[in-house]
Amino acid sequence: MADELVQLTRDAGVATITLDSPANRNALSRALVRQLRDHVETSLTDPAVRVIVLTATGTVFCSGADLAERRAINETGGESEFATLIETWLRMVESDKPFVCRLNGHARAGGIGLVAACDISIATEAATFAFTEVRIGVAPAMISALTLPRLGPVRSSELMLTGRTFSASEAATYGLITTAVPPEALDTTVNTIVAQILLGAPSAVAATKRLMREVPGQPLATALREMEALSTRLFASEDALEGFTAFAEKRPPSWQTR
Repeated sequence: MADELVQLTRDAGVATITLDSPANRNALSRALVRQLRDHVETSLTDPAVRVIVLTATGTVFCSGADLAERRAINETGGESEFATLIETWLRMVESDKPFVCRLNGHARAGGIGLVAACDISIATEAATFAFTEVRIGVAPAMISALTLPRLGPVRSSELMLTGRTFSASEAATYGLITTAVPPEALDTTVNTIVAQILLGAPSAVAATKRLMREVPGQPLATALREMEALSTRLFASEDALEGFTAFAEKRPPSWQTR
């Protein structure tokens, strides 16, 4: 249907969410953001889904805000997509399920926020990135909360103040994405990472995602004590018992579903 701007498929524990509005470079219109939020929620609440892949159609992953729509909102009033987008980013970051970004093409402005909300991001080497906000009279305000922890203040200052375009290889070097691969290797690389995640226990993957979010910034003594308590709980869990037994019996573990 013409109004389906985001697609969702689910298979073998993997949900794939695809931005499918190539006519406007998968811009973050109100309709697209709402559909994205709904598909994220569906994927997170489906107990059969263990990993979520975020990708897009066309040569642009996401161009950022829908500027035509934003201009109309400024001129005539209307509801912004900002609150829904923030809600979606928070659900992605704070969820127990990992998000893998399959970067099929370029990312700009708010599109980089989607990338940074994912746990692992694989880009084709043909992709480019840019914080273009200053060049249209605004600032990379909301996405700074997601990207500053990855890029750090020095690199962020250079990229955000200039708005220059940088390559996927640079993005990987800067820590914005995980890696950049040749276009022909994109699907193989993403599929390999997803398969590796699926080997882990869902409870252990969830705990690992939480500690990646919570440990940075904590005082060392606090972090160590909290991680000691977490380790104690995990080592006593049924998944750990199954993992130990499967290892001893040289067989694949049978994890509990969440």
